[in-house]
Amino acid sequence: QMADLFQRDVSAISRHIKNVFDEGELGKESNLRFLQIPNSDKPVTLYNLNVIISVGYRVRSHRGTQFRIWATERLREYIIKGFTMNDDLLKKAGGGDYFKELLARIRDIRSSEKVFWRQVLDIYATSIDYDPRAEIT
Repeated sequence: QMADLFQRDVSAISRHIKNVFDEGELGKESNLRFLQIPNSDKPVTLYNLNVIISVGYRVRSHRGTQFRIWATERLREYIIKGFTMNDDLLKKAGGGDYFKELLARIRDIRSSEKVFWRQVLDIYATSIDYDPRAEIT
């Protein structure tokens, strides 16, 4: 399926996967598993999303380039803004549990903003009666 996704032959994808593991970019134990399919002699190897992303950064194809452009845009947005969102996913069916998680995180951030502004207000309030000669100052 990765060969279809990145529009390359299976041998090229296999070589990239081998290099991902050989170079220590990812560990085999936590990033792949084998699934035995009934009436099949050989188990099917399943790779997790980390492997697919790593291959996407290595593969040379038009589709690989499209992936890298998309991923770089997401990374850039995250680095600049501190977050990135899939607006379409959140609009469709509310994004499921992700939308609830997003709301909870926003509430948490907003509550920390309240604490910050309360501290600013406290500093301002104590500065009104500031006396440079006072021992407490």
